Amino acid sequence: MTADFSVRRAIALLFAAVLAVVAVPASAAVSITFYSKELGASFPHAFVIVEGNLDRGGARIEEDYGFTAKTISPAILWGKVTGEVITDHTTSYVKGSDRHFTLVLTDAEYDRAMATVARWRATKQPSYDLDRHNCVHFVAEIAASVGLTADTKRFMKKPRSFLETLTRGNQARLEARGATLYRLAAPARVKPRA
Repeated sequence: MTADFSVRRAIALLFAAVLAVVAVPASAAVSITFYSKELGASFPHAFVIVEGNLDRGGARIEEDYGFTAKTISPAILWGKVTGEVITDHTTSYVKGSDRHFTLVLTDAEYDRAMATVARWRATKQPSYDLDRHNCVHFVAEIAASVGLTADTKRFMKKPRSFLETLTRGNQARLEARGATLYRLAAPARVKPRA
């Protein structure tokens, strides 16, 4: 009788444990992934993809953001042109891009990132400047808004180099926060002058 009681008790405890796990709501989290695209069918580009659920609730977020010249023409070489925040990075475009890292955001960090996107959307036109206000500058400001250190003095026309440098410069912080690092190339070596 005691063995039978012990088996029933073990089954009851197991059933209660399974119910407890099933009853716990899924952890809410919004992640941001930083991407670069080198030359191909288009000129180099940096962008982010934001997806997940906020801790405070609401609809699932599945958005992408990048900043570019509204019209690609030689005019971008000579000065400012009309710029825009774009949100239509196709699946094939994303697959052909380099994913650098994914970071889980707090709701406050998400809000700051979205405030950065809104500010760039509202910037007085013409706003795109190849040297001072391009997709890399946009991504750098988003990175800074979520607590990363973004050096905007180098690689501003080279999205991949910029994001590799951003990742290396924030590696300890990213690892401490449990970020997923996809590309972590060794720093470029500068040849000494002869």
